[in-house]
Amino acid sequence: MRARWIVNLVLLVLVAGIVAFLYLKPQEQEEQEATYEVSNLKLSDFDKLSIEFPAKAPVVFEKKDGFWYLAQPYAARADQPTVLQIVSIVAATSREKFSAEDPARFGLDNPRLKIRLNDEEFIFGLYNPVTSEQYVAYQDAVYLLSGIYSETAAIQLLEMLDKSPLKPKEDIAGFDFSRLEQWQEVRLQLDRDPGGKWQVSVPGAKPKQEEIEEWFDEFWEKVRAASVEPYTPDRQTQYPSFTVKLKDGGKVHFDKMQESPQLILGRPDEGMRYYFPADVGFTLLNPPIGLDK
Repeated sequence: MRARWIVNLVLLVLVAGIVAFLYLKPQEQEEQEATYEVSNLKLSDFDKLSIEFPAKAPVVFEKKDGFWYLAQPYAARADQPTVLQIVSIVAATSREKFSAEDPARFGLDNPRLKIRLNDEEFIFGLYNPVTSEQYVAYQDAVYLLSGIYSETAAIQLLEMLDKSPLKPKEDIAGFDFSRLEQWQEVRLQLDRDPGGKWQVSVPGAKPKQEEIEEWFDEFWEKVRAASVEPYTPDRQTQYPSFTVKLKDGGKVHFDKMQESPQLILGRPDEGMRYYFPADVGFTLLNPPIGLDK
């Protein structure tokens, strides 16, 4: 009898434990998952972004035809992922929400940064020493958010520029390399026919389509410059140059401003120059056309 009583007691405790677990666990999960949406805005709602630091002129971006461009302090193509990372603050969520009645409590009376999206303003204050998150005010509330938004907004301006030498909608149809020293003798033209096959203008060349396609994919479709900066083109200086032919019939002119120790390509129509490591730069301008030199 005593053994049966002990067994029943153990079973009772076990059942009680299971009931308690099933009752308390959902509550615990709900508490852990409780979040506050910073806004109900959408990324697509905006076409202007202004980043404002104390005692500095604002950095301004504008969206045109679905792409972000730097508008101030000068005009340039923007790095899309970087700008979108900043704009994505509108979709942020926080585990903490406070009243904005006492801005000094959160360092918002002397903000470190302001981000304006059209007419919406996000104000950045102190970092929380425990969570390393940052206090951000929007409308009448303050939220604790990851520092990724202010950190991205604070990177050097040149790092916010698009490192692709071509615009997003500039689709390549071919190349005219005939004005580069290594191709002047054979006057190299490389074109893609409507069927997608690459045609080489040089007699005696034996190109392998898969090799040219791999070169094109790695060194023109995907390649990005190591760095980029604005410059003022010097119309009096003649550089070796080449032309990228576009599918819409347009052309993009590039100057080879320097070859070593790194390749520098200037794009005069945009007033931008692109820096590539020497090995990448060499391959960029020397397609595998199957010609024995």
